[in-house]
Amino acid sequence: MEPLTDAQQQLYNWLIEYIRTSQHAPSIRQMMRAMNLRSPAPVQSRLEHLRAKGYIDWTEGKARTIRILAHANTGVPVLGAIAAGGLVEPFTDTDEQLDVSPLLRQPGNFALRVIGDSMIEDLIAEGDFVIMRPVPDPEQLKNGLIVAARVDGHGTTLKRFYRQEDRVTLKPANPKYEPIEVMATSVQVQGVLVGVWRNYEAAS
Repeated sequence: MEPLTDAQQQLYNWLIEYIRTSQHAPSIRQMMRAMNLRSPAPVQSRLEHLRAKGYIDWTEGKARTIRILAHANTGVPVLGAIAAGGLVEPFTDTDEQLDVSPLLRQPGNFALRVIGDSMIEDLIAEGDFVIMRPVPDPEQLKNGLIVAARVDGHGTTLKRFYRQEDRVTLKPANPKYEPIEVMATSVQVQGVLVGVWRNYEAAS
């Protein structure tokens, strides 16, 4: 299938998770809010591209009829690298596929390659792939979960998430690193950890 742009992939992942959890398609307004857009035009453009590329379809003239189409990919797309040390700007190449067990290969899940050792005490080492589940509603996120979080002006990091009112703390699992403490408005949680894959042969 034709690959998606970053914006199209973001909307596609969100649609999969929303439809899976809600059992119905979202409205254009809900998609606008989820994508932080103020106009319906960009959402409609992304939807048209997703349909043209065979990822979704809908019934013309009827609201909330978007459906996810089965596609040929059998692995989880590797969307980039995730820092487990400092903050780094991730890349978003999607031409690599990670074949994992059916338990982890759920619609919308994605993989990130770990860089750094700040999560080593949670048994996540450099070179591992972390399998992440999209977060449709960050307000419902429980404290203590391991997340991929993007911090405004810095990049994306893998840490344990803790929120206290309007502050967020991203805690490492390695005493060599300090927690990252920022305003909640400057953090975007991109996914929650559901699994870790390690190629021991390659690591050795």
